[in-house]
Amino acid sequence: MEIKSEESRIEGRNAVLEAFRAGRPIDKLFVLDGCQDGSVRSIVREAKKHDTILNFVTKDRLDALSETGRHQGVIAFAAVFEYAEVSDILNKARERGEAPFVFILDGIEDPHNLGAIIRTANLAGAHGVIIPKHRSALLTATVMRASAGALNYTPVAKVTNIVQIMKELKKAGLWFVCGDMGGQSMYSLNLTGPIGLVIGNEGEGVSRLVREECDMIASIPMKGDIDSLNASVAAGVLAYEIVRQRMNA
Repeated sequence: MEIKSEESRIEGRNAVLEAFRAGRPIDKLFVLDGCQDGSVRSIVREAKKHDTILNFVTKDRLDALSETGRHQGVIAFAAVFEYAEVSDILNKARERGEAPFVFILDGIEDPHNLGAIIRTANLAGAHGVIIPKHRSALLTATVMRASAGALNYTPVAKVTNIVQIMKELKKAGLWFVCGDMGGQSMYSLNLTGPIGLVIGNEGEGVSRLVREECDMIASIPMKGDIDSLNASVAAGVLAYEIVRQRMNA
């Protein structure tokens, strides 16, 4: 994936419209509520065409988001990197002659955690990462820095419905394991073969519908006085149990 810019904020009607028309990946668009100017309507049409998250907000909200003070009623947030397709991730596994190994992130909202998990995914040999369009950190400059360069090599796909994608990947032969304190010890599970590792939200864990789609629930043995790990640390522990088993298979 190609780096686009260190800056992800785009302000002003012409700049935002040109960004859409140039094919830049726009994650979120903030528009002044009630504005009906022709150029703003064109921007909103582009946002809907590209499945961009669209927010109609007050002028005070736009002023608070603005870095230039010249937003003209529209501010867009562009991804620093191009998003991949889920098919790109599967193709990467095929090109390597390996069983697919995919990270599915169910609501990781901290950009530092997202970057750290992408870094772990790369080092663990995963073929890519899948994140949801909503309720997730997106590919900002902060994520890029936290990934320590892994975004250059690890495809990240953004999807509308995680559960639907899991169903489709099951048809491609993948099994899914998620981390949860109520599961079986990760050491007792067979984590070899085509696999998707599901990591849940920092506070709430894996959502109910996503958990129901998982084939295995893995717990990490805990010996200390607290009962949970940071999401990115948990991802690393589970990922390297998968690595160990794949190496010994």
